[in-house]
Amino acid sequence: MQDILLYDIRDRVATITLNRPDKKNALNPDLVTALNEAFTAASADPAVKIILLRANGDVFCAGADLEFLKNLRKASYEENLEDSRRLSNMFYKIYNSPKVVIAAVQGHAIAGGCGLLTVCDMAVAREGAMLGYSETRIGFVPAIVARFLIRKTGITTAKRLLLSGELVSAAEAARIGLVTEAANDAGFESRIVHWTTTFLEKTSGDALAATKKLIHYVSDHTADESTRYAIETNALSRDSDDCKKGIDAFLNGEKVRW
Repeated sequence: MQDILLYDIRDRVATITLNRPDKKNALNPDLVTALNEAFTAASADPAVKIILLRANGDVFCAGADLEFLKNLRKASYEENLEDSRRLSNMFYKIYNSPKVVIAAVQGHAIAGGCGLLTVCDMAVAREGAMLGYSETRIGFVPAIVARFLIRKTGITTAKRLLLSGELVSAAEAARIGLVTEAANDAGFESRIVHWTTTFLEKTSGDALAATKKLIHYVSDHTADESTRYAIETNALSRDSDDCKKGIDAFLNGEKVRW
């Protein structure tokens, strides 16, 4: 039986690969559970600094699996509630990972598939890929992803995408902040390498985790609460081993090795 999700660690990068190319990497309960487990493992592994989310085949992720959608029509409220929690938990597991998560979007990312890249810290989309949330066009509500998208793009752009159900090009997705950048076929892999190498070689893993936590905190709290948290984080970071290591290297004119 084919593994629906591949997991590999190499050179401090955990690569998690959607592996249902015959089904356009569509999400079903098994794949959602596998993603949750994989991100739980990678997030807790001290040997992992960066998590790379990829997909095999021509499509990154087409959203919900067709067989799942058929069964959805007969599901009870309790069953739908359980499935919604499963999907939400998976999104939050990715979003709250202390590791930097990069999505390599080689093909179309639609509905829940676009939700996957939305909760990643960065995403590089290949030119030719179309991205968007098509839920309203089948009478569905893109409820779980909405909060993450509003944070990422702002409410005006989020309304445009979520209400219209339109798909946008990789270039347009980059322009509106849905993805970090768009890359042509020739440059796609090199841009993935660029970002993974940047974080691996030029940044402190502890500082990355603390900065991600800071960004998420200030997005959820008042100005006063955010300022207090920022002050405390600043003070704590100064006493960290990584900060001392970085300052020592800087003062000695040395290149710090992370």
